[in-house]
Amino acid sequence: MSTIARNRLLLKVAQRWFNTQNCMRKKSYSSIERLKEGPSLQDFIRASSEAGSVYIAKRNESIPYVSPDALRGQKRKVFLEVYGCQMNTNDTEIVWSILKSYEYQRTVNLKEADIVLMMTCAIREGAEDTVWNRLKHLRLMKQKRAANDERLLQIGVLGCMAERLKKQLVEKEHSVDVVAGPDAYKDLPRLLAIGHNGQKAINVMLSLDETYADVVPVKLDRKSRTAFVSIMRGCDNMCSYCIVPFTRGKERSRPLRSIREEALKLNDQGIREITLLGQNVNSYRDMSESIAEAAPKEATLLAPGFHTVYKSKVGGLRFAELLADLAETVPDTRIRFTSPHPKDFPRDVLETIAKYPNVCNSLHLPAQSGNTEVLERMRRGYSRGAYLNLVREVRTIIPNVTLSSDFICGFCGETEAEFAETVSLIEDVGYHAAFLFAYSMREKTTAHRRYSDDVPEEVKQERLRRMIAAFRKKAEWLNSQFVGRTELILVEGYSKRSRTDLAGRNDGNVKVIVPAGPIPAAQGAYCDDSRPLAVGDYVAVRITSSNSQILKGEPLYHTTIKEFAASQ
Repeated sequence: MSTIARNRLLLKVAQRWFNTQNCMRKKSYSSIERLKEGPSLQDFIRASSEAGSVYIAKRNESIPYVSPDALRGQKRKVFLEVYGCQMNTNDTEIVWSILKSYEYQRTVNLKEADIVLMMTCAIREGAEDTVWNRLKHLRLMKQKRAANDERLLQIGVLGCMAERLKKQLVEKEHSVDVVAGPDAYKDLPRLLAIGHNGQKAINVMLSLDETYADVVPVKLDRKSRTAFVSIMRGCDNMCSYCIVPFTRGKERSRPLRSIREEALKLNDQGIREITLLGQNVNSYRDMSESIAEAAPKEATLLAPGFHTVYKSKVGGLRFAELLADLAETVPDTRIRFTSPHPKDFPRDVLETIAKYPNVCNSLHLPAQSGNTEVLERMRRGYSRGAYLNLVREVRTIIPNVTLSSDFICGFCGETEAEFAETVSLIEDVGYHAAFLFAYSMREKTTAHRRYSDDVPEEVKQERLRRMIAAFRKKAEWLNSQFVGRTELILVEGYSKRSRTDLAGRNDGNVKVIVPAGPIPAAQGAYCDDSRPLAVGDYVAVRITSSNSQILKGEPLYHTTIKEFAASQ
């Protein structure tokens, strides 16, 4: 940079600083407070040398000065896009809560947006490809605005893809202005302010303690009567195929007190179902200071036959205690949770689920493979036999439970015989829902370092089709067992196919379609004592037909969780 250009830039920075101070003098700040908020000589030097470059947040490094006014959104409009899991939806609600407190506004119209923030997923290559393609579209939109001298468009990539790729994002796609990892959302106002001045801004530092317990998420869908509540973040399991420990960091849990408070607030807002979220949700362990002092120093219990790659953890309040506390705190609210690991289903968790009628009898048991040798290469910590023993115990303690699972085909070195055991596990266990994928190798994982992605793509796709066929056949039979039974349904909204039908889910998380219209206000009520079905209503429904994906039924009467449980 030439001396003249440097002096001009320093002059602009100085003018901005003095203008800010003139505005601040109108406020009741003391001179000492103003001095604390002001820039140092290093800030002037940094501003002159880094303009137009990439700012990367680093540990143990002074934070570049951004004026308080620049942190404010000044009513700039933000367009939010969500890709991936439920955790990403909840993270987006956390992001929106933070930005809203800084005077940003939300828009659902992309053409009105000053800022586009994409909450991304990195678990498979296909998920990242979707984001790259979307960024190309946004780049064209940004270039068109610049050519027409319209307002500038700022683009930010958040979440797991941001954490995995870091600086590569702004190097490969020059339209990206801001990159923020899962633990850097509180820094977004500052990153957006830096990016707004033409400098790229990146913060992908992982935290050992950030849980956003002090941030109240703002729901994106205000009409919905269901909500997500994040209870822990990160994962310590280090499965050989999985990128999550590298993008989400180590496990840490929110204090039970803060989760209880959020559940009560949601209940007061009319929420009728909450889903507890975490990358390894049932490994929840509240180690907040007051709990750590009072709780006995007991080692974590695992399901029989399961083990971990890390030392047994000691102390804290566990998942069963959290479930019991919430079930009693909000007895008229359904409680679900995802995504768990099978190892963290000791008997006390299963007995707690069976005990409380508002804790749903629906468990996600991700198997990933049905072959013991493949499971060893995956570092899952159990054998086929241990998994089947857990399934038998689950169905003994929770007789009407519905199960779902995750499966991967074509993992490194998987033979035809090994894959056949996965198909047989799907057929033997039977799942009402399943998430089935062909293996996609991820950099940094143990599999990437140790193994070769040696199963041809066409073989992966053929095996995937066979998995899907086996799952659907068994799911169709399982759903047929609901026909003739009366199920408790929470109405969630209109059916996607008809405005004369409503859709909801039963306790087992299976979608149920019912005709709209008035029904008796309670069991045994007279015909003239009826009221229409509405979103958020609990309804007793007689199931009349089924297929592999949904149930259809006849609504009988309005009810509550307690009343329905007592009548069964």
